[in-house]
Amino acid sequence: MISTTAAHIPELTTKLAATSSATAELQATADRHITKALGRLRNHVFKEGKGLNVLTSDGRQLLDFTSGIGVTSLGHCHPDVTTAIIAQAQSIVHVQCAIALSEPYVQLVESLLTMMPDPSLDSFFFWNSGSEAIEAAVKVARSKTGRNNIIVMQGSYHGRTNGAAGLTRSKTNFFAGTGPLMPCVYTTSFPYWHSLGLCKDTSEEELVQRAILDVENVLRQQSAPEDTAAIFLEPVLGEGGYIPAPAAYVQHLRKLCTQHGILLVVDEIQTGFCRTGKVFAIEHSGVTPDIMVFAKGFANGMPLSGIVTSNEMMSAMPAGSLGGTYSGNAVACAAALATTRYMRSHDILGNVQTTSKKIMDGLKDMQADMANGGWIIEELMVAIEFKDPKSRLTSGNIHNVNLPAGLNKLVQDACYDRGLLTLTTSIYPVLRLIPALILSEEDVDSMLRLMKTAVAEVAKNALA
Repeated sequence: MISTTAAHIPELTTKLAATSSATAELQATADRHITKALGRLRNHVFKEGKGLNVLTSDGRQLLDFTSGIGVTSLGHCHPDVTTAIIAQAQSIVHVQCAIALSEPYVQLVESLLTMMPDPSLDSFFFWNSGSEAIEAAVKVARSKTGRNNIIVMQGSYHGRTNGAAGLTRSKTNFFAGTGPLMPCVYTTSFPYWHSLGLCKDTSEEELVQRAILDVENVLRQQSAPEDTAAIFLEPVLGEGGYIPAPAAYVQHLRKLCTQHGILLVVDEIQTGFCRTGKVFAIEHSGVTPDIMVFAKGFANGMPLSGIVTSNEMMSAMPAGSLGGTYSGNAVACAAALATTRYMRSHDILGNVQTTSKKIMDGLKDMQADMANGGWIIEELMVAIEFKDPKSRLTSGNIHNVNLPAGLNKLVQDACYDRGLLTLTTSIYPVLRLIPALILSEEDVDSMLRLMKTAVAEVAKNALA
């Protein structure tokens, strides 16, 4: 029975002005009432952001080379995206996808069709998060093939929901103690020297041959081809260390899948939408996936993900088998439409290629500068892997000192102290740089200057 007694919701007391006391109140509330299962780099409170610059609630200016883990690809509060969000919110906020269409949902499909790596990818489904999209891809693959088994790569990351975590092989802390996870998942090696236990100078050809042998053995020993629905691949391992898949390996997977009627599912959640110098990273190999999963950078901060496959493939799904209350939210689709329109009308790919070269050249100079800490850097990929005292492959150093563990975290902390936001990744000591795609050469210069002083400080402390 509904009470007729009047009730009042208590007023909030926390003030949001940019003061140290307000920040302390917010942090205290977070410490008491937000789950520790989240984990954070630090308890800074972001108040404003524009481009690659962030202002915290206690007045600190930060240069953001994380972009929310590759989400704000056009930078914080891009005016085109903000305008689209406001306009859509003033029109209609929510159109449940099983009830009706929304204009931005359909227009976004039209926009994405022009960006696909192959015309065969022409049937879309939008969801909210990358993990959900991964699970949708599993559902489509199993429905289409009538098979259960999935093969994933060692070092892969596909999400933290039960099914997506069942495919994740980058770190156990994403699923430890929460099993049983989704069954019928098998693991094969990725052509990466460190995870294979090989020397850093092992040739790419040898790494590829080793990984090819492993995946073929999985099909002979663990998951028969006729029981295997799909092979899931990140074109660049994300949480696994930012390791690009050699084109020859991807091409072999394509042939293997075609031969056995297995679907090749490519996870472009972190690599898609111009992040690697192509619209999608799979384009570097010339391979067309059967299903492609995407999220993060195409809605510039709004929660939106999706899968794309062929109309013929998607026809395996009966009406109602895919859906969700918020999937393809109208405001999120409007943001993604504005983002993809901007990407098509501006030379984002050219800027990525120019600034990427400048970053890599600067990092190579940093690694070669032995007098200022370059000796603690083990390898440069699309991230920085530092030496690891626990590894027989990377523990050597020119100064013959006992290196501390977690050099990547130490450098990350030193960067933050200087106003530079970076991210760690992998079970190996890797620091990743994943800035907005609109970064300028001045942003690169600032990052390199701050990173250089951070590396030099950490190396100096290791010698002390």
